Amino acid sequence: MEEGTDYYFNTEGLMVFTAAYHLKRGYCCKNKCKHCPWNYGKNKNTAAGLKK
Repeated sequence: MEEGTDYYFNTEGLMVFTAAYHLKRGYCCKNKCKHCPWNYGKNKNTAAGLKK
């Protein structure tokens, strides 16, 4: 894994996986990940799943 490509650390110091990492892994874990390329758990009524 490569920092910046596969993951980064957020302002709270937590590791966050990128969409690139998830695509390399090849499947959805159904944990509603922030950068899920399959949009699992995202609101389908708004752009990019973001709530207004």
